[in-house]
Amino acid sequence: MDIRRRTVLLGAAAGVIAVAGPGGMPAYRYLRDALAPPLSHNPTGEFIFPCIRGVYDKLSNPRARYHLYYAPHENPGGICVAFADSLAGPFDDYSGNPLIDNRLPSTTVSHVSSPHVTWDAATRQFFCYFHGENFTTRVARSADGIAFTDETPILSTRLVPGTSETSYARVFEHPLPGRNNKYVMIFMGLRNGRRIFYGWSPNGWDGWQYSATPLVNPEPDGLTDISGSTLVKRNGTTYVAYHGNDGRMRITEVGNAFDRERHLGVFHSPAPSDNGRVAAPSFGTEGSAQYMFYEAGPRLNARICIARAE
Repeated sequence: MDIRRRTVLLGAAAGVIAVAGPGGMPAYRYLRDALAPPLSHNPTGEFIFPCIRGVYDKLSNPRARYHLYYAPHENPGGICVAFADSLAGPFDDYSGNPLIDNRLPSTTVSHVSSPHVTWDAATRQFFCYFHGENFTTRVARSADGIAFTDETPILSTRLVPGTSETSYARVFEHPLPGRNNKYVMIFMGLRNGRRIFYGWSPNGWDGWQYSATPLVNPEPDGLTDISGSTLVKRNGTTYVAYHGNDGRMRITEVGNAFDRERHLGVFHSPAPSDNGRVAAPSFGTEGSAQYMFYEAGPRLNARICIARAE
C-alpha cells in the first residue's frame, strides 16, 4: 500500500485526517501564551511582532536555547527579549528590557517596535531590524543577541516612491538572480493601502536597494491592507506569509526569484481565544515539531501566542 495513503487511512480510522493547507502549510493549534505578566517592560499592556531565534548553536554560553524578541507598539515601545529552552515555552522575560528604547544614539523618536533579529555568520553578530518612526527602519548589531549598538537607519519612505510608511521589516538570507545580494528584506509599505515590498543587500547591514513595485498586493485577496509578512521556504519554492485586515493569515507564492505573485489563500484563522485577529507569524522547528509564534487580538491590544502544528 502507498505509504501516504496508508497514513491517511490510519488517521481516518482514528477519526482525524491531517489535511495540508495552501502551500503545504500545516494546521496550527494554539498551545499557550508566550509571556505571562507582570513583565519588566510593560508601558502599554500590548505586544506585537514576535521573532523567535535559536541561539544554542551560535553562542558558547547562552542564557537559554531560544530568544523570543517582541515589543509594545504604542509610544514609547521598546525592543524586548524573553528566554526559553523549548519552543513550546513558556518564556521568561528579561529583567533588563528594553534592549533598545526610543532614545536612540542619533535621535529620539516617539517609539521603536517590530523587532526582527537575524544571525549574520560572516561577522558572528546578531542584526536587529526595527522601526521608529513608522517611516524609518533601522538596524543594530550585537555579539550576544542582548546588548545592541550601532543603530543605523537603512529604509525610509523616500527610498520607496509614493509610500507614506515603511515598517514591519523582516530580513532573510535569500540570493536573488542578478542582484549580487545575500539578504532580502520584506516589509510593509503604505501606498493606496498597505502592501508588501522588498529590498536586497550584499551583507544585511548596508548597500540596501529597494523595489518600487510591490511584491504582494492585497486586492487579489479581497482585502485593502496586508502586513506582518515573513518568508517561508517549502516545496522547492518561496512564499510570503502575512495577515490581512480581516484578521486572518494568508500565504502567497513569490518564487525563488521573486518573479510571481500566486495568491493561495488563508492558512490560519483566529480561534476563539485569539479575539478575532491573528497576525505577524514567526516560525520555528524543534525536532519534528513545528511552531508558529503570532500576535493575537485587536491591534493595539494584542498579546503573543504559541501554536504547534498538528
